[in-house]
Amino acid sequence: MKSDPSVSAAPFRGSTGSVRGGEPRRAAAAPASPGLLLEEASDLLVVHLDFGAALEACERALRGLPGGRTRDAPAAEPAGASMEVKCSLCIVGIQALAEMDRWREVLSWILQYYQVPDLPPKVLELCILLYSKMQEPGVVLDVVSAWLQDSDNQGLPEYRVVAELHLQRVLLPLGLVSEAEEFVMGSRVFVEEQRQRVLQAVHAARQQLEKKHSGFLEAQKLNQEGSLSHQFLSLLMLLRQLWDSATSRLLSLPLKKSLLAALILCLLVVRFDPAGSALPSDQEGYTCSPPPTSPP
Repeated sequence: MKSDPSVSAAPFRGSTGSVRGGEPRRAAAAPASPGLLLEEASDLLVVHLDFGAALEACERALRGLPGGRTRDAPAAEPAGASMEVKCSLCIVGIQALAEMDRWREVLSWILQYYQVPDLPPKVLELCILLYSKMQEPGVVLDVVSAWLQDSDNQGLPEYRVVAELHLQRVLLPLGLVSEAEEFVMGSRVFVEEQRQRVLQAVHAARQQLEKKHSGFLEAQKLNQEGSLSHQFLSLLMLLRQLWDSATSRLLSLPLKKSLLAALILCLLVVRFDPAGSALPSDQEGYTCSPPPTSPP
């Protein structure tokens, strides 16, 4: 990190200094400007890999900028330069949070220093790419939609880039095909050639989504059929086990008990199927009758 000689040497010039009017002159170190803190944070992030210290330096600088959470320090740079420094500080802070695996805090951290319509396009693009990479694009859905609907942002040269990222990295991965198509048709930022190209991507995503949905339904149907077949096989296995158990039980009984069990089984069959056990009639259609008795 480069040091400012005027700042670093201030504490060593004496705490009392020369006496003027009988009172000691107190020399206090001037607070570091946001630009110097940005340089310090970048150095901590890239060179020293001290991500926590880099984030802390960014927060100190952001608090000292106009539009930060506190406005204790006056603006030392013009408005344009201050906005550029603020944007750069937020980018360094996002990278520090991501390196510390605190990427879920990025959006809420950024919104501490910006209103949604005032978000710089570079910061918003970085947030979209980050949450898309982490497969959580729904986190930035509402924020990006609100930013795109702001009339002041629609005149920015970066608006089309943010709109394309919103389509490709947020709407389509979330399956919001109808919303994507409606956005493309209603936006005037795309020329006709770009609109046709984006619509082709939207239609391809719709077909892929429908194919995926049909495949899911087919897989669900196969799972249901497989479940029924599994239940039927389980029932057959249970019956087989019961039959084997009954057979082994009968074979283990003595001969008399086996005959008695067989007789009982035959009686049960006759009891429940009386038609099959009736006496058959003769071939001529006459039934057997008892012999006549002689008169007395």
